Amino acid sequence: MNPNKFFRKRLISWYLQNKRDLPWRNTTDPYMIWLSEIILQQTRVVQGLPYFLKFTEAFPTVFDLANASETKVLRLWQGLGYYSRARNLHACAKTIVEKYDGKFPDNYQELLKLKGIGKYTAAAIASFAFQEAVPVIDGNVYRVLSRVFGIAEDIGSSRGQKVFAQLAGELMDRDHPHDYNQAIMEFGATYCTPSGPDCHNCIFTNECHANKHGLQRDLPVKMKKVKVKTRFFHYLVIQHQGKILLRQRRQNDIWQGLYDFYLIEDVKPLDMNQIVHAKKPGWATYQNLNLQHLSNEYKHILTHQRIFARFFHVLPVNGFSLDLLEEPDNFGFYSIDEINDLPKPILIDNYLNEHIF
Repeated sequence: MNPNKFFRKRLISWYLQNKRDLPWRNTTDPYMIWLSEIILQQTRVVQGLPYFLKFTEAFPTVFDLANASETKVLRLWQGLGYYSRARNLHACAKTIVEKYDGKFPDNYQELLKLKGIGKYTAAAIASFAFQEAVPVIDGNVYRVLSRVFGIAEDIGSSRGQKVFAQLAGELMDRDHPHDYNQAIMEFGATYCTPSGPDCHNCIFTNECHANKHGLQRDLPVKMKKVKVKTRFFHYLVIQHQGKILLRQRRQNDIWQGLYDFYLIEDVKPLDMNQIVHAKKPGWATYQNLNLQHLSNEYKHILTHQRIFARFFHVLPVNGFSLDLLEEPDNFGFYSIDEINDLPKPILIDNYLNEHIF
């Protein structure tokens, strides 16, 4: 039997017997499929499923999502991270409604034109919703193919991506693209995992190149190392007349569109005395603030960043004016109930839940 045909037949057979019952697998609605794929980017199913259910309840159709405020979309997304996904999701929904009358394009090439939809997501929607025979290629697929077929090309290189794309296309089951694509991703997520793959019970134990040669830890190959940046955040939690000062992050940085406290960032940790003398531009006086509580250090890990944050809970001694701040129109005092409804980084939410709410 052709090895490619053998691979896909065994893979689909395994999938049909072992697949997890997930809501987006029980529909061909491109809206539901698209929503699940965007949520599950960089996110495990166990974490993403509750968000999928929240979004489908709040926005049953693409029209509901398109008509929602960005604040509501970001608030529901809170905790998933990679907030540009949520903004792109919202923008894409508007395009679907305005340009396509609420109907998703029914092919891979047209789907690629939509904001926030790359090759993987376009292939997923095209094959799951419209049965187009185009292979999905994500981390799970790279892992399965590299190990089973012994491909040592760097998955981060253009040459490596071409090699994997060619093999994925050859393996594709053109009669059952939906089942095949779901199967290979499911197998990578549940059996051929990054660490501790279940090789003993693997359906490809005897054929797998990595298993034969003990290369599970070496495949797939990814040469490019991610440079991690360390940042020190010093948040002034300014409470005045029962409300707390917050600002919406507008700059081209992490958490754009979300709300946090007045921030002093430095290349090193600072204490209150150092903050008083930091002379941050636009801040009229720190001496007017009475320190009530200093939090322990919070460590927050992002893909390319490590953030060490401390929260200085302070009260103004002689009142407070927003005119003391740079960009005063970007700040405001909010009640606890108002803060609860605002989209916030999980770092801020954790602090509020532990010390304020």
